[in-house]
Amino acid sequence: MKPDIASRKDIHFIISSFYDKLLSDESMFPFFEEITNNNELSAHLESIADFWNDVLFDTVTYKKNVMQKHLTVHRNMKFKKSHFDVWISYFFDVIDANFSGEKSIVMKNRASSIATVMQLKMNIYK
Repeated sequence: MKPDIASRKDIHFIISSFYDKLLSDESMFPFFEEITNNNELSAHLESIADFWNDVLFDTVTYKKNVMQKHLTVHRNMKFKKSHFDVWISYFFDVIDANFSGEKSIVMKNRASSIATVMQLKMNIYK
């Protein structure tokens, strides 16, 4: 039986593994090209780990506006429904391959909710 997500270290593992998949995908890489070119990937992963740590463990470390960041990117490079489908698929694959339990379910449910809200705010319906 796989363990449940129990720490920020587990979250960082998920995020790092997830980004390995995203950065290897030709359809997703352009969204992260600037971050990688500017050598900001490590800081980006830490920030995302803070976000998910807050979500799963009721901490208060993430200080940015996750929605606004994505809306800003969308203005310059349009997201499509297919991008969100890939995002969710990779995210779930990493979690399911390594973890199981209540926090794992919460993380996947919240990711689905966040993706849905982002698509609605970006007027992405197809």
